[in-house]
Amino acid sequence: MTKPQGRAGKAGAVVRVTSGNFLEMFDFMVYGFYATAIANAMFPSGNEFLALMLSLVTFGVGFLMRPLGAIVLGAYIDRHGRRQGLILSLSIMGVGVLLLALTPTYATIGALAPILVLVGRLLQGFSAGAESGGVSVYLSEISPPGRRGFYVAWQSASQQVSVVVAALIGVALHFSLSADQTAAWGWRIPFLFGSLIVPFLFYVRRSLQETDDFADRAARRQRPSFREVYRTILREWRIVGTAVLLVTLTSVMFYLITAYTPTFGERELGLSAMDSYTVTLVVGVSNFVWVPVMGAVSDRFGRIPVLITFSTLVAVTGYPVMVWLVADPSFARMMTTLLWLSFLYGGYQGVMVVTLTEMMPAAVRATGFALAYSLAQAVFGGFTPAICTWLIEVTGSRAMPGLWLAGSAVISVLGTLLLARSGALRRGAANDGPTTADLPQPSPTA
Repeated sequence: MTKPQGRAGKAGAVVRVTSGNFLEMFDFMVYGFYATAIANAMFPSGNEFLALMLSLVTFGVGFLMRPLGAIVLGAYIDRHGRRQGLILSLSIMGVGVLLLALTPTYATIGALAPILVLVGRLLQGFSAGAESGGVSVYLSEISPPGRRGFYVAWQSASQQVSVVVAALIGVALHFSLSADQTAAWGWRIPFLFGSLIVPFLFYVRRSLQETDDFADRAARRQRPSFREVYRTILREWRIVGTAVLLVTLTSVMFYLITAYTPTFGERELGLSAMDSYTVTLVVGVSNFVWVPVMGAVSDRFGRIPVLITFSTLVAVTGYPVMVWLVADPSFARMMTTLLWLSFLYGGYQGVMVVTLTEMMPAAVRATGFALAYSLAQAVFGGFTPAICTWLIEVTGSRAMPGLWLAGSAVISVLGTLLLARSGALRRGAANDGPTTADLPQPSPTA
């Protein structure tokens, strides 16, 4: 198979490959938006804080499955192809979404309710472990020379579409249902929407062509075995570890400014649900604009300078802007704060994703990307809503999410400096074709 030709063909390939990525993030957004309603329905407790924490921890637990999904599904993608692997991850993801949509409440089936919710989260986490990596690698391998940053940025941009759609559904439910109706059953509607579009997304993704890069290696019998993939990943642990540091900031920041926003706005700032959803909607649009723009900027000026600039800005301004917000909470201040953080997020994320594809050895590109991404999200990003809620509770300071964000930025600044010193990015970026030096070579008689 060959790469799509022409701009229309390229654009179509981008839409098809990112379609499943939309579903992955849509479900995570919806869970974060309705964490309080899910807590009341599935995790009953006489203590509101405890119920919310149980719901948010369950949100985070899904991320613990991501490293396992990265290792298993990432290796499958590197072994059997980008197309087949992405179809498999979408199938598993669809099952998880459906389970969350249809699980009865605790009042109906007792303790089985939170167990089924947990199983659904674990399935979604497992599939998501390789989804972002597989999509990013696919986009990297079909991108024209000199435009890799712009193309790969659409992996993250597609996730911002899910933020916008989830927020729009939240606004529609706000006007259509009462608060009691939303708490009782209305929160299921977005999950049902996600379940209903799975067949369409599956159809769209099946039309994907395999990338030339993988197809060429397959034709030369240079596809790595699972053992070879894992052996290479172990040997390149320094690259994977550096990548984890890079992903830390974007993992924390994304869930802070999107999934956690409605809970933070209503519970901590006393703003209305409509205010919170409106801010989230605007932030999603802002992210969608800035991510590909900054990916293109990095094609022009290089990855390292952009990464350093934006991670440093987050480290310096993350906490002060949050202090400013909580000093006199208002819709205008929340919008201003979140748009500033959205600009910084777009500047960093638009470059970080393509950087990961370029620093990984080509033959294990999907596995290395997915593992680094999922480890950072499992340790830092996925538990960000729960950690922020806990920090506010124990310190009494509503600005603590800003300190958590600034700390994650410092970690990513360190990762960027280590990457610049290692030279791994220069070697990877120069390698547009397949690299098999890290794998056992076939014998002349093979």
